[in-house]
Amino acid sequence: MPKKQFKRSFRQSKWFKVLTAGMWNDHPTFCMVLGICSMLAVTNRMDNAIAMGLGVTFCTAFSSLFVSFFRNAIPGRVRMLAYMVIISTFVICVDRYLKAYFPPISEQMGPYVGLIITNCILMGRAEAFAIKNGPWLSFLDGFGCGAGYTFMLALMALVREPMGFGTILGYRIMPHGWMNWSILTIAPGAFFLLGVYLWIFRTIMKKTE
Repeated sequence: MPKKQFKRSFRQSKWFKVLTAGMWNDHPTFCMVLGICSMLAVTNRMDNAIAMGLGVTFCTAFSSLFVSFFRNAIPGRVRMLAYMVIISTFVICVDRYLKAYFPPISEQMGPYVGLIITNCILMGRAEAFAIKNGPWLSFLDGFGCGAGYTFMLALMALVREPMGFGTILGYRIMPHGWMNWSILTIAPGAFFLLGVYLWIFRTIMKKTE
């Protein structure tokens, strides 16, 4: 098979489309505007943003996997309750892991780790995709959406931490005498920055289409 034909068939494969949809075409933030609360709260520092992103990715991927496993056994009347039970199980695992191995990050993030349970991304992927598809594709869908969300969190922190604190991952990068932009360390500044990102990415998406 020629190299170009192989690349084309690879990109057209169903699992690849499902994996990459959440990273661009169905991105949870700049397409569906989901998960905004944690994005405004934890992206003032890069380590918090990465921890939150990895936690959401883990929970989204595995909760979608288990929802898909049990989709034929979950009665329609209680499916939302079943989603919450499955999601909360993985959120507790993330919370305990951070408290055991990364206590400073866990303390800084506070209740926002537990609030992953109410993150619309997880419930949305369970209801829109996992309950209707097989385990493997559901896992890829959840992982792709989590990865796309993590990328957006990192982009937010990449601006907020240097401008607000003069550091990145705790290391000083701004020159001596830099005056911190305190507005970017709080939610209103983050909301403005998120609006700028949404404008940029939606403009790019329209041009790509």
